[in-house]
Amino acid sequence: MTDQDTRYEAVRSRDARFDGEFFFAVDTTGIYCRPSCPAVTPKRHNVRFFATAAAAQGSGFRACRRCRPDAVPGSADWNARADVVGRAMRLIGDGVVDREGVTGLAVRLGYSARQVQRQLTAELGAGPVALARAQRAHTARVLLQTTGLPVTEIAFAAGFASVRQFNDTVRTVYAATPTELRAAVRAARRTATPSAGIPLRLAHRGPYHAGAVFDLLQWEAVAGVEEVSGPPGGRTYRRTLRLPYGTGIVAVDERAGDPGRASAVHPGGWLDARLHLTDPRDLTTAVQRLRRLFDLDSDPYAVDERLGADPRLAPLVAARPGLRAPGAADPEEYAVRSVVGRAAAELLVRAYGKALDAPCGTLTHLFPEPAVLAQAASSSGSRSRSGSGSGSVSGFDGPLGALATALADGTVRLDPGVDRDDAQEALLALPGLDARTIAEIRARALGDPDVAPPGPHAPETWRPWRTYALHHLRAAEER
Repeated sequence: MTDQDTRYEAVRSRDARFDGEFFFAVDTTGIYCRPSCPAVTPKRHNVRFFATAAAAQGSGFRACRRCRPDAVPGSADWNARADVVGRAMRLIGDGVVDREGVTGLAVRLGYSARQVQRQLTAELGAGPVALARAQRAHTARVLLQTTGLPVTEIAFAAGFASVRQFNDTVRTVYAATPTELRAAVRAARRTATPSAGIPLRLAHRGPYHAGAVFDLLQWEAVAGVEEVSGPPGGRTYRRTLRLPYGTGIVAVDERAGDPGRASAVHPGGWLDARLHLTDPRDLTTAVQRLRRLFDLDSDPYAVDERLGADPRLAPLVAARPGLRAPGAADPEEYAVRSVVGRAAAELLVRAYGKALDAPCGTLTHLFPEPAVLAQAASSSGSRSRSGSGSGSVSGFDGPLGALATALADGTVRLDPGVDRDDAQEALLALPGLDARTIAEIRARALGDPDVAPPGPHAPETWRPWRTYALHHLRAAEER
């Protein structure tokens, strides 16, 4: 069978495991769909396949209104890949093209704009502008259907340069005007406002073992910045976010969508979330940071198949199917926290964190920026704080000061598009950072699925999912 024959078989079986991996379009209808679309399966000779929604849109196809292919989980391949295409896709998802243009994207990747355009077009069927345009269309639809913002404000909040461009794009992608998209939703959603938060369903593929993720987030939570409330099985994780245009408070519920009820179409389900943003232009960036934190774009089928073949891990995988490897909502924040520990991080928040204009319950501060900590390191000289255990701060003249300064001046970069090996080398050059801490930063802040810190034996047969294997061992309290 050819690759396209295999894809068509996935479409025939409505296999949701391939949602986000590719899209198919039907020449006779002019519509593109996700593989699990419940509509009648089209004839093979009428079907075309695309690597991205942007490529399908660029060929003149409109998004299906039944399966909403623009809202599927992201590609697990691009999420994990370390090459330039994977790095570019993560940066585009984070809104870099909207904020800095293609030139800014190319600078971050270390390539020329022409090289980036050529590589993305060759592999994904669309360049960075088209990929960003597809993302803007999705953001616009979310704002239209979940907030009461005026259409004109939504146009600019979604990243469009003009209302005309916004109207033309929405009509092209959805075959409907912005007003028609808004009218199609229930009144309850139509009356939602930014002050009440933007409700979202964060889709994922396959099973999702939420309990272990929320256990870890609850154990790590830094007071003032994060909180986890509610009983196990019904917890809510809330935290503050520093975003490009403003700040945000996000809440994510532990309970996933009901996979039993929706298994015919969306067996993967979703996590329910609500975002409170001071500037709606930050929606795309906030969503992508949550997706990385909760590891929503991974492929649990591939991970479980590989690790489940190992005799040591097989019972652990069977007990926790779909176990995820959480990332970080703010990579620079996580790096600092990994160096100083939870208790010391809380001291940093109280001393240097920026207070929210409108505190929300126990959420009162943003985690201090590297530049603020670097300034404190510069002014404090050899001054240090000390405590006990993991809660001690060794002082700004130690690892904390070196890391904060390197993050502030760009010597160390931890953004979604950074080369992981380059970042690790830069971290290794800093004084006082041990190999285990750097491995944790690489796994969590940089989202590397194949990290084995020193100590635990991680055989080659676990590759390329050693990060997930170690999470299984930790969840089972095995060392």
